[in-house]
Amino acid sequence: MQVTSIERVKQAFIAGIWATLVSITLGFGFKIWLAQWMVKEDLALYHTVVDIISLSLILMTGFRSSMVVSYSQTQNDKDITNLFRYSLIAVVLLTWGIVLPYIKHQLHIDVEYFHLVGIILGMGFKVYFTNQIAMYRMYEISNRVTWLEPLGQIFTFLTCFYLLGQTPISSLFFSLMLSSTTVAVYMFFNRRKQIATTPIGPVNMDANLRNFMKKSFTASLEAGASILMIYITVLLTIGHFSIDELGDFQVVVRPIIAYLTLLFVFPIYRFVFPELAVCVRNQDWQQIKQIKHWVYKMSLIISSLFFISMLLFSHEIVALVFPEQYVKSAPVLMHFSMFFLFMMLNAYQLAFIKAHGLFTQSLLIRGSGIVALIASYYIYSQITDNVVAVILALGTGYLLMFLISGQVEKHILKQDKLTQSVN
Repeated sequence: MQVTSIERVKQAFIAGIWATLVSITLGFGFKIWLAQWMVKEDLALYHTVVDIISLSLILMTGFRSSMVVSYSQTQNDKDITNLFRYSLIAVVLLTWGIVLPYIKHQLHIDVEYFHLVGIILGMGFKVYFTNQIAMYRMYEISNRVTWLEPLGQIFTFLTCFYLLGQTPISSLFFSLMLSSTTVAVYMFFNRRKQIATTPIGPVNMDANLRNFMKKSFTASLEAGASILMIYITVLLTIGHFSIDELGDFQVVVRPIIAYLTLLFVFPIYRFVFPELAVCVRNQDWQQIKQIKHWVYKMSLIISSLFFISMLLFSHEIVALVFPEQYVKSAPVLMHFSMFFLFMMLNAYQLAFIKAHGLFTQSLLIRGSGIVALIASYYIYSQITDNVVAVILALGTGYLLMFLISGQVEKHILKQDKLTQSVN
């Protein structure tokens, strides 16, 4: 019996939430354990290096969504994969040639070249196979990798540190490069059991593939814009508020936003978006309608529970999880909970828009959110001098994106109805 798109979305989404919960528990627990005994400067060094290299590979995140859409439309996985291979090789070499010297000689970070090269290659392999299984909609493999990677990193760290006698910082670098490489190998063998991709070769650069490269570049800019929204909130907090308020945001608010995004927003891009792309290709409007109804219903339930919890128990929850000095972050979390619904719904809307191949519109919507964030902050700052103004500005950015995306979605639905009536 053939599984429908809505059934695939439900199964993968729910499984993804559980997998992400396990991943968060393992990763966060590992960080807490390290923070209790490891030298603070070493941890800061490790996270700084990883952040810089991760940002240099952000282009490949854009490739993932364009690969999903282009493959669903053309089924030309041979040329799409080869273009992606060449692009990934170019980015890895640029990272190797530019980012590594920058880390070593401009930032004067004392890290061995072997560690840096190993991390770049390991993360590069992981990105390659992650994008492939996303293109082929292999949700079960994707969910397994979500919790296998942090588990592998913990196991490798313990092996390097306790059995091989490596230093803590060296063990961390080894654990990251080996866990990334291991999950890449795992994805390779499990993907090959179902689909064997062709070897690297020349590309027939037709109009569809040029469009694919354009979408990839645009999607990469959009991925950067989504990250930029969070960094702008950090910069506004640094520039206009005390170090104590910055600590509340960085230690409590930002991690909670990140975990909620991992649990409930990213799965929309990982599972809902590929199914929407297939439904658009097949002109299966009924399935699209069912998927939208389910996502909206789930978003309303999750965001309502989050808002009610923060409204009634935000102080108690923060006091239970964090030290007493962070209790002032509770009102900020409560205000963020007012906007989380728009964050989830906008994720669906942008997925729907990109499933129709409209990547430029999606980027412009992201850009409008950034403009709204900055402009609304300076309006709110005239009304209140509380750090809540920053989170209200972030919420306003997502609200405006939701409203604009809604109008674009309505226009697309009208076009779909016209197509349906013609057919």
